Amino acid sequence: MTETLEVVPRQWKVIQTVREKFSCRSCQRITQPPAPFHAIARGRAGASLLAMILYAKFGQHQPLNRQSEVYAREGVELDVSTLADWVGTCAATMAPLIELIQRHVLAAERLHGDDTTVPVLAKNKTVTARLWTYVKDDRPFGGHDPPAAMFFYSRDRSGEHPRQHLASYRGILQADAYAGFNELYAGKRRPGPITEALCWAHARRKFFVLADLRQAPLAIEAVRRIDEIFAIEREINSAAIEWRVAVRQRRIKPIVGDLEQWMRTERARLSRHAETAKAMNYMLKRWPAFTRFLDDGRICLTNNAAERALRGIAIGRKAWLFAGSDRGGERAASMFTLIETAKLNGIDPQAWLADVLRRIADHPISRLDQLLPWHWKNCANQAAAA
Repeated sequence: MTETLEVVPRQWKVIQTVREKFSCRSCQRITQPPAPFHAIARGRAGASLLAMILYAKFGQHQPLNRQSEVYAREGVELDVSTLADWVGTCAATMAPLIELIQRHVLAAERLHGDDTTVPVLAKNKTVTARLWTYVKDDRPFGGHDPPAAMFFYSRDRSGEHPRQHLASYRGILQADAYAGFNELYAGKRRPGPITEALCWAHARRKFFVLADLRQAPLAIEAVRRIDEIFAIEREINSAAIEWRVAVRQRRIKPIVGDLEQWMRTERARLSRHAETAKAMNYMLKRWPAFTRFLDDGRICLTNNAAERALRGIAIGRKAWLFAGSDRGGERAASMFTLIETAKLNGIDPQAWLADVLRRIADHPISRLDQLLPWHWKNCANQAAAA
């Protein structure tokens, strides 16, 4: 037997639904079956086609103009304006589901937060806007709540945006040392201050650059010491909260104490203009927020969960170059919320989007949560088992 891997090109089809009219000569009434449901009102696109377009644009970062060219080569003429209208309508259709995901994320005990740049088309130029993400992922401390991510778009990086995003949140925020988060940690904040937890990966990166490029001895030593902490953390990933705290107190706390003492001693010998001194100051000035993980097993050592959620955007913007408008940026944030949440729950985003678009219009609002990725996954598994 000789096996050869081959591919069958996708096929396009037009589904014609014939609905015959019947008239009754006795009662003079006319009956006709109802028209089939379309994901877009008065639209020609099926749910699977819409899901393919959405995932290609926001999951694989293929701009609509490139998709239009590919479809034309396959014999299907779809204008970019038509595709854009379909994307906007789908984002509006999925809005109730996006709101449920946001509620789920904001109910977390601990959030990862971060942002990245996104160019937006303006008059004769582009301006640098922002996409923000907040990720709920309890798996590192053995939590059972499903992971999810929510995204927001803003025209600038003002601190008022995270204040609006997290206006009702009380819990732990893992993030970098962005000053716009500071008001969230203030004691006078209502409904209460958010607990600050900083990222050791950000701190290590500053030393690693100096160690890699300049071979600075102090930076090399700092990276070695921090890597000892990371090695122990890998052993207790996904463990229960109590076990994580016990291991950290017994094994990591002495290493952290030695690291602080060593940095303060070496910092006193350095000029304040030295790059290694600046890397040390970044940690020493915020030491309580860096060491908070020692006493709380819910806190991770890094903010990598949020950075992983933004990775696709950082790579994809090289392909789509810029968002066409503020409204386009908001639509992108909505679709990233759906796709990234599906990925976090280990399901195929395109298959899930197709099924949701096919069902959401006539799905009871009281049971809308059944369409969330983690519930949808359970239903799909049960159906497959049956």
